[in-house]
Amino acid sequence: MKNETLSINGIPVPVHRFNTVVVGSGAAGLAAADRLFRFGQQSVALVTEGLEWGTSRNTGSDKQTYYKLSLAGADADSIRETARTLFEGGAMDGDIAMAEAASSARCFYRLVELGVPFPHNAEGEFVGYKTDHDPRRRGTSAGPLTSKFMTECLLASVRETGVAIFNRRQVIEILTADEPGGARRCVGVLVLHIDGREWPATRYEIFAAENVVYATGGEAGMYAMSAYPQSQTGSTGVAFRAGVTGKNLTESQYGIASVGFRWNLSGTYQQVLPRYVSTDADGGDEREFLDPYFSSPTALLRAIFLKGYQWPFDPRKIADEGSSLIDILVYHEIVHKDRRVFLDYRHNPACAGEGGQLDPGRLDDEVRSYLEYSGALFGTPLARLVHMNRPAIELYADHNIDLSVEMLEIAVSAQHNNGGLAANHWWESDLRHFFPVGEVNGSHGVYRPGGSALNAGQVGALRSAEYIAHKYRGEPPTPQTIESQCGAQLENTIAIGEKAIASTDHPWDLHGVIQEIRLRMSRHGAHIRSREGIETAIGESERLLQTLRAGVSITGPGHLRQLHQLRDLAVCSHVYLCAIRDYMDAGGESRGSYLVHAPGGTVPANGLPDVFAYTLDNGARAAMIQEVSYTPDACTCTWRPVRPLPQPGDWFETEWARFQKGEIYQ
Repeated sequence: MKNETLSINGIPVPVHRFNTVVVGSGAAGLAAADRLFRFGQQSVALVTEGLEWGTSRNTGSDKQTYYKLSLAGADADSIRETARTLFEGGAMDGDIAMAEAASSARCFYRLVELGVPFPHNAEGEFVGYKTDHDPRRRGTSAGPLTSKFMTECLLASVRETGVAIFNRRQVIEILTADEPGGARRCVGVLVLHIDGREWPATRYEIFAAENVVYATGGEAGMYAMSAYPQSQTGSTGVAFRAGVTGKNLTESQYGIASVGFRWNLSGTYQQVLPRYVSTDADGGDEREFLDPYFSSPTALLRAIFLKGYQWPFDPRKIADEGSSLIDILVYHEIVHKDRRVFLDYRHNPACAGEGGQLDPGRLDDEVRSYLEYSGALFGTPLARLVHMNRPAIELYADHNIDLSVEMLEIAVSAQHNNGGLAANHWWESDLRHFFPVGEVNGSHGVYRPGGSALNAGQVGALRSAEYIAHKYRGEPPTPQTIESQCGAQLENTIAIGEKAIASTDHPWDLHGVIQEIRLRMSRHGAHIRSREGIETAIGESERLLQTLRAGVSITGPGHLRQLHQLRDLAVCSHVYLCAIRDYMDAGGESRGSYLVHAPGGTVPANGLPDVFAYTLDNGARAAMIQEVSYTPDACTCTWRPVRPLPQPGDWFETEWARFQKGEIYQ
């Protein structure tokens, strides 16, 4: 590492030089840093806003799943079959599906060796189970905190390498330069030093790099109703500003989660049959609101139970009193009726039996059998949860929520982004030398198997590190080169913050403006979408962008971090909304984890407004991928066919020769 200083707008800015800068300290970013060092590229820095922040470290579910090739039993499986499962989810490139399948076992066993406690039997087989959209038994789990264990073990390994870690740094600009032939490449990042932002001399830093691995997670800060941890915001808008193409931005996942402490309410949280209650804004006027929309207690209790297995909202599971009807009803209470919604584990649903008891005769065979086999066909939802999954209660108790004395407030929340930034099968984007890995990478299609995101992050880290170690080992640019190539970028970005500090007229309520973006996205750009709502939201986002370009006033340097978050969210939300509008223009209908309003379509249940009328997508776009590019003047959306599943060679001598010559990296 070589350190020098540039003067930008009269402010001294240190320049750190590394071959590769990894941005983000979740499971994908840590894996990338670890892999790079062990592949022999030791000029590596890890740059992060918070070393123990982010989704990987601070989220989970009832049984957080890791998806991989089957590694136990006599069930037939193969890399190609696993790739086919990923590919057939729709809107997924075949070469990426093959790469994720081919390296899944390699990445999984690396985590095992690092100490992640994935269970195996007495003979050493890692027995699996079926997860969402999974025809085999490829899922495994280390419990509700699988990804947390991953980050802990990976961070320990990174610390062993001595990789330089720069904590409390927020990326506010991706530095780019021209290459021969007209292509653009990444040459580093400009960061805000969060702990030094009060003083100009310690406020900014430049990381000059031959490569940037971008592992900033999904755009979690874009929604008011969110299952992401509060510490996770995302930085996709920064990449859009740098010219990186977006991919499948319409495809995100949404599901029921708790609001105070953010956590997915899947698995036993639903299978114990809690009571769904809504209240007015002050907590009064308590009522069970699901009953009128179901034909019988049996149908309602089955829908609640199935939310455990079928947690993400899915328009294919609305009809015939399906489990996703519950998501619609929860949204209807909160958004249209301005009420609050809770799960109550202290009492059985009123429809479950007389006198507050659970009547087994009101349960269908699947629900009754599950509870009976689990030894839990008794008592209240809380008693059943204590019997079946006591840690689920303790988790909330650790966050000062006592399910034995209070109800749990919920909402249908953004949980995962299947889309993101576009990249090839080595995880390099169209901005050369820039590698988005983890959730920020749009590698997933419409329907991904549960747990495949954890595998994709590890595979992306492996693939990007391997490619860099073999192809991009050059020296980072000098400060003089950075100044000549990126001077205007640096001056403009730093000036935005400095002018905002210097301006004292009418300081912005940054938190309020960010909250407006989040409410707009949860209302119009989440799991319930309409043409009218999208047009309204795009108009509002365009006006915000115009206002931001005119300049912002803040009360002091302490608000710089929030100012740059606002810049990111304003661009990112606008690009996502434009992608949704383009999908509608292309005739796209309800699929994945969202409902698109279709006038004259099917209304899910009697008594619901027409805004929920929908038509299922016919699959005509399953073999197409939407890509989006952003400039301050326009969002441009295009469609292309998916890249097919490759037909890799399987003759050893031929592939050995290609490997030795480095032809696999061409």
